[in-house]
This record gives sequence, structure tokens and C-alpha cells, in this order.
Amino acid sequence: MKKKDVIDMIEILKKTYPDAKCSLDFTTPFELLIAVILSAQCTDDRVNKTTPTIFSKYSTPQDFANIDISILEKLVHPCGFYKNKAKNIKLTSQKLIDEFDSQVPCNMDDLISLPGVGRKTANVVMLEAFNKPQGIAIDTHAKRLSNRIGLSAESDPQKIEQDLVRQIPREYFKDVNHLFMWHGRNTCTARSPICEKCAIRKYCKTYNS
Repeated sequence: MKKKDVIDMIEILKKTYPDAKCSLDFTTPFELLIAVILSAQCTDDRVNKTTPTIFSKYSTPQDFANIDISILEKLVHPCGFYKNKAKNIKLTSQKLIDEFDSQVPCNMDDLISLPGVGRKTANVVMLEAFNKPQGIAIDTHAKRLSNRIGLSAESDPQKIEQDLVRQIPREYFKDVNHLFMWHGRNTCTARSPICEKCAIRKYCKTYNS
């Protein structure tokens, strides 16, 4: 797709979803980090229903490092994959204490070094907590849209991100992170996408094939 078409498409999405933003509730970078870890294979709505109870009692790396693993597993159980998520949260919390003075690091390499944190999580934290978009978070919506529109034919999230970064100007990274998620939830859904009402259908390879 030509860069002009990519920019035009993003501008149309910005007009379509003027209120697009991160759906996770948080008040600190650490709360966001925990919320994004919990959001893996789970809806943001479910995470937002779960975290208030957790954050009312546990809100710092020290809190999570000291909590009994069985208690943490029960707290995160509604978000699925609770054993693995609880383990990663404890390990990440301890690493933040040991290596980062209990602060969430503000760079990709350090973030990715944390247990349970991949590029998607790191991209979200860099964007939402520090307003420093480094790339594009590839969730299920971004993957689906990228494949359908024709921005990437890849299935691996890292390769999809590389394709998007090559085609999307850096000043649009923040917008795309939000807009692809909102468009994927509201129009370009996994099942029965609402193509006839899609504001960017003229750019879509799947629709026009």
C-alpha cells in the first residue's frame, strides 16, 4: 500500500473513532504493567473488573513480591492462565526491586527482560505509561486488521510489527495502537466483520479481492 493511502486510512479511522484510547484502567506505570500482563488471552473488560480488588490491597512491586503465590493465583484467576500469570507477576515484581529500584523501566530492552513481558506488553507500557511509542503493539485485532487490509501477510506478531513500522510514519504509531484495537472490536470483528459499514473498506485487500 502506498504511504499516502496508509496515512489517509489512519486519518479516516481517527475521525471514525475520535475517542479511541487504551481500555485498561490504571493509575501508575506499575499498575499498567500488571494489567497488561493479565490481559494476555483475556478481555480488557475482564481485567478492569478484576484489578480494582487487587490494587486496593496490592499496588507496589514490594506488595506483589511478598504476597503468597496461592493468594495471588486466586486474585488473578478470573483473567485465565492464572498460575503462569501469578508466577510472572511475582518474578517481575522481584526483578523490579532487585534491578530497577522498584520502578518500571522506560525502555524496551529493560521491559522485555521482565518475566512475562514481550514486545506487545512493552509497547503498550512505553506508549501509555511514558507516552514514548517505540513500535506497534500486535494484539489479535492488529494482527487481523493487518492481514485483512494487506499491510502484512505474516502471522508472527514480531514480523507483523516490522511490516507495519516500515509502512506507517512514526508520528502515527500512537494513533494506530488505539485505532486498530477499536476498529477490530467494533467493525472488523473476527467473525462476521461489518464490511459494508467499514469506513476504510476501499483500502482493504480482502474486501476488494
